[in-house]
Amino acid sequence: MGASDAADPVSWLLIRPGWKVVSSDGLEVGRVDEIAGDDTSDIFDGLAVATGALEKPRYVPSEQVATITQGTVILKLTRSETERLEEYLEPASSEEIEPDSKGGLGEEIGADVREVEGRVFAPTQRHEHSMNIWRRIALWIRSWRR
Repeated sequence: MGASDAADPVSWLLIRPGWKVVSSDGLEVGRVDEIAGDDTSDIFDGLAVATGALEKPRYVPSEQVATITQGTVILKLTRSETERLEEYLEPASSEEIEPDSKGGLGEEIGADVREVEGRVFAPTQRHEHSMNIWRRIALWIRSWRR
């Protein structure tokens, strides 16, 4: 494949569930299941990669992503290295608890402090909806037909 045949890189913000994930040795290792990051601050944390239709997704940290092109994510890891990746664990959800009463300067300041704490200690994460089991099975069947 010549240089002119290579696809142009795209932003991590364009990655969608179902995109093909390829190892550094050119082998397809799975499909994107979920994208983790903070799109308001343009911080890409990593990917959950479904390695099989019935397998639990594995976590690929962003620093292990070499190139992102339309429809494909190429990793810096070999196939054998991707097989040793940890299982992807959903981040803990955060919830803001509001006081029962509204009013007073102290409550307004307290609400502002809680909002800032929430942004610093539990920033909003960008998580595309993960693929359900039926979508994974359909993707794997299609990939075997090729």
